[in-house]
Amino acid sequence: MNKTLVLGASLKEDRYSNIAIHKLREHNHKVVAIGMQEGLVVDVAITKEKEMFTAIHTVTLYLSPTRQEAYYEYVLSLKPTRVIFNPGTENPNFYSLLEEHQIGYEVACTLVLLGTNQYES
Repeated sequence: MNKTLVLGASLKEDRYSNIAIHKLREHNHKVVAIGMQEGLVVDVAITKEKEMFTAIHTVTLYLSPTRQEAYYEYVLSLKPTRVIFNPGTENPNFYSLLEEHQIGYEVACTLVLLGTNQYES
């Protein structure tokens, strides 16, 4: 089964990345997560390490553009089908890299995509 990687996951319940994990699981999506602190959100373990997850369909970003730079090569190495740039994460430099590697991207909100049944994996 394809997975979604939540990059920039937070243990704080009021953060959009945390809410996204809850909503993704409610919609029965397989989720893995990387954040600044290790812990558990619903049944999803958040790791601090850049693990080589397999079968990543979507990477949904919750990192500012400057913090994304440390993850460029990592995301490219996962070969996802798409990367979602949630509000506040827009990054034309990263768009160009993704295009060079034939990886799709969307400037969208994961929560809105889920709420309107437009999230596909």
